[in-house]
Amino acid sequence: MNEPTLNYVLCPGSAAPPSSAGAATAATSQHRMAYWEWNATGNPAHPHVVVCVHGLSRQGRDFDTLARTLSAHARVICPDVVGRGRSDWLADPMGYQIPQYAADMLALLGQIHQQAPMATLDWVGTSMGGLIGMGVTGQPGLPLPVPVRRLVLNDVGPVIQWEALQRIGQYLGQTVRFESLQQAADAMWAISTSFGPHTPEQWLELSRHMVRELPDGGLVLHYDPAIAVPFRTLTQESAAAGEATLWQLYDHITARTLLLRGAQSDLLSRETATAMALRGPRARLVEFDGVGHAPTLVAADQVAAVTQFLLAQEGALAG
Repeated sequence: MNEPTLNYVLCPGSAAPPSSAGAATAATSQHRMAYWEWNATGNPAHPHVVVCVHGLSRQGRDFDTLARTLSAHARVICPDVVGRGRSDWLADPMGYQIPQYAADMLALLGQIHQQAPMATLDWVGTSMGGLIGMGVTGQPGLPLPVPVRRLVLNDVGPVIQWEALQRIGQYLGQTVRFESLQQAADAMWAISTSFGPHTPEQWLELSRHMVRELPDGGLVLHYDPAIAVPFRTLTQESAAAGEATLWQLYDHITARTLLLRGAQSDLLSRETATAMALRGPRARLVEFDGVGHAPTLVAADQVAAVTQFLLAQEGALAG
């Protein structure tokens, strides 16, 4: 079976001491961001690159199902955003915000382009990954190797419902020990039923890369609990104040845009999704019934929506 390779890129910003972070190497002025590369094209220098960026408490292996399909047509890059998965943890928890993440992605894209020049760049972003994508694509003049051609925003937009942020805040950053992968998967499912229907096998596979093993054999979630620190500084007023900035970013996006929404999403309202279809890049909206926040891009119809959008000839997307 097609499997990814694990790579790293050095990014600006101090890493935490090794005693605090499973992947950190030292307290330096740089940190390492891990990324998973999928490529089944037979061309290690394939010029079409698709970057897939995960949600707030997730990691890059979330995209395994989608990446296996896309990797027959492109180099697929799935980073573990700093503080998650195999990436370093930051020395300053307040760095766990979109500006740092966007800077890290620019470093990643620069390294990928240096390895093999890219001619086409697409972006798939789930929730937080979509916000990072808006930051990268909605700021003219950023040093991108090539402009983002097509952008997939998965259940996220400029307006984030406060109730959803409150729900996420109830579990984000809690340190919980598990005795087995199945116990961890069951616990994560209890707070993730909004992801929609999954078979037990699908959910266990999604959970496998969400945990890391302790020296005594126990398991904990594979992210820095301190990612919750800046999240907890959010107020309803500050979240609302940020909407204008996010709309400004969105309105500057020139990439052709696909907006995915769980029909029962509590984070991206139908009203916001409709507005996104009418302004800025005028996103094409696709909704999935029976799914809330956020589609995991594992179900066949979800994978098909993304792959058809990214791989379609330009003329087929007209209108």
